[in-house]
Amino acid sequence: METVKLAFIFFACISTVTIIVTAADKINSKSGRRRIPEDFLLTLAVLGGALPEYIIMKTIRHKTRHKKFMIGLPLIIILQIIMIAAICIYTQRG
Repeated sequence: METVKLAFIFFACISTVTIIVTAADKINSKSGRRRIPEDFLLTLAVLGGALPEYIIMKTIRHKTRHKKFMIGLPLIIILQIIMIAAICIYTQRG
């Protein structure tokens, strides 16, 4: 149970950071300021922020023309769902 609580806290934190960083990159792109590197945005996605990143990008129309994000993020989400399902199945067997 403690592990589930920690996982929830981690995903809440990574989701919040991902949303803030993605929105900041959109603001920076409009104002001509220094941008957030795409690799950093993708790293946040891999760490667990793929779903919130995809949602915020579609909502604020940011990087929606980049195949790297519009194809990559859904693939990362699918892989994360498969991994979570596998972990759940594995832990229930043991």
